[in-house]
Amino acid sequence: MTKIKICGIMRDCDCGFLNEALPDYAGFIFVEGRRRCISPETAAGFREKLDRRIKTVGVFLDDDIERIVKIAGMGIIDMVQLHGRETDEYIAEVKERTGLPVMKAFTVRGIIDVNTALHSTADMLLMDNGAGTGEMFDHELIEEADRLFFLAGGLDPDNVGAAVERYCPYGVDVSTGVETDGQKDRDKIMRFIEAVRKADTF
Repeated sequence: MTKIKICGIMRDCDCGFLNEALPDYAGFIFVEGRRRCISPETAAGFREKLDRRIKTVGVFLDDDIERIVKIAGMGIIDMVQLHGRETDEYIAEVKERTGLPVMKAFTVRGIIDVNTALHSTADMLLMDNGAGTGEMFDHELIEEADRLFFLAGGLDPDNVGAAVERYCPYGVDVSTGVETDGQKDRDKIMRFIEAVRKADTF
């Protein structure tokens, strides 16, 4: 079954939507200055509201490792997601000090970016077009990828099924694609998950 991650949880009602839909992962964004950024304290409250079957992911960008360790120590995330220029050495330190798996996001502009991603020491890869723009990159670039990866960027309820069928990613990651006017939309979340599950049956 293709894993599903709904990222950018910002409101109590978002937790309710996810508890109803039961994606595999929920993403908390801890990148200051980003619209969907929340505080660790807010994330802790959301973790209490979320169904325990939903794993939580903390999203960071070129952050101080001490801050990541501190947030991980609060027990509110099950995985660390890195979205910046973090090196393999940085990844190794985060893994060692937090005891959590690390997902590394890579902006895909060409085959060189894919090759770089495939050699990362991260536990999981996320192939994206950039930082939360909601646009899609050329998915043909990842057709030969031989590692487990999450596909992100430009996915929505109308196109995710075809992407899953063709590229068979380990998981899909969405934020903008299940929003209306910048807020999570219950119906879009439900349609997105239904489309992924339907594609899994083919």
